Amino acid sequence: MFEKVPMRVLVLDTVMDRGGAETMMMNYLRHFDRDKIVYDFLVNRDYRAAYEDEIEALGGHIYRMCPMYPQYFGRYKQEFRAFLDQHPEYQIIHSNLEERSYFPLRIAAEKGVPVRIAHAHNRPVGFDIKSVFREYFRMRLPKYVTHMFACGTEAGDWLFGEKNRNKVIQQRNAIDTALYRYDSSLAKQVRTEIGVTDPNTFVLGHVGRFFPQKNHMFLIDIFAEVHKQCPNSVLWLVGGGELNDELKNQVKAKVDELGLHDVVKFLGVRSDVNRLLQGMDSFILPSLYEGLPVTMIEAQASGLPCTISDCVPKQCDITGNVQVVGLDKTPACWAKHILNQHTSYNESNRISGVDAVTNAGFDIKANAEWLQQFYFDALARGVSVHASAR
Repeated sequence: MFEKVPMRVLVLDTVMDRGGAETMMMNYLRHFDRDKIVYDFLVNRDYRAAYEDEIEALGGHIYRMCPMYPQYFGRYKQEFRAFLDQHPEYQIIHSNLEERSYFPLRIAAEKGVPVRIAHAHNRPVGFDIKSVFREYFRMRLPKYVTHMFACGTEAGDWLFGEKNRNKVIQQRNAIDTALYRYDSSLAKQVRTEIGVTDPNTFVLGHVGRFFPQKNHMFLIDIFAEVHKQCPNSVLWLVGGGELNDELKNQVKAKVDELGLHDVVKFLGVRSDVNRLLQGMDSFILPSLYEGLPVTMIEAQASGLPCTISDCVPKQCDITGNVQVVGLDKTPACWAKHILNQHTSYNESNRISGVDAVTNAGFDIKANAEWLQQFYFDALARGVSVHASAR
């Protein structure tokens, strides 16, 4: 008897820490039939990241290559060609590298890999030296992909161009919604664990890595105004940063300067975000840009009222409890909107969140079944096309 071997899909990512795209891929891996399909990951950081133990426990492999910085582009291409030569078993590549997918997917096309997926997760804004590279690579990327995925319309338009919109598959940032259903007793337990014993304390929450995109400095300014208008308030910041924690340390210094060190809690990288969301009263995301972040799906499944910047796609609003405030507005204006929304909110709003998210199609179980079948169908078509072209 031959042992049944699962199909192995190679996922390209920078590092498997607890970021949005990484969390999405883990949600899918957990809910696949892993006798049929498994994710392996090729990353560009040499340290062991948060999800790696779980990946290996679920049957996946981790491979490492050099960083994808400009000074390493030549080396990366050489190493990736050698990798594909050593691993001909990978017939499907799913890349989360945004415009940098151009490098590996071009090489994969040259090597005859039949299914090459580029997945758009973000919509960068502004202009700096990186923008020159981004524009060059993203304009050339579509030629080398067989399937275009995007978490939302704006992310897909940016990476693949509006002209390709009808070719882009909207792949949902799905979650296990059952884990996020609001439970008032659990909310109280979590708040007590974090040191919030007064039921009237207003807990403003944010989940996101300490990267410039998330706009943490402005977030602290906003909370300073929230705290001025509502002294019985705290801010929970969930997430880590790069290895040197440079930005995180700058944010901590600002918190100290503003005298907020007793009411701003840095909770770090957590595996229990679903529990922490239970203890919050409101969620804030003042990002400079986003695709369609997993954290917004999680927060709404938990029934939280959310305040987002005008640089976060309105497509994020699933429950109707998301308000948009412009980044050109003052921190005091943001604080007023946040507190007004909180005042008009009640427990029934929270309880209905998970059902709204499920009904909108963001539950992981159905999405995992769809994606699993997509891989098999795409490979069957891709192999057939490849064979007929010989």
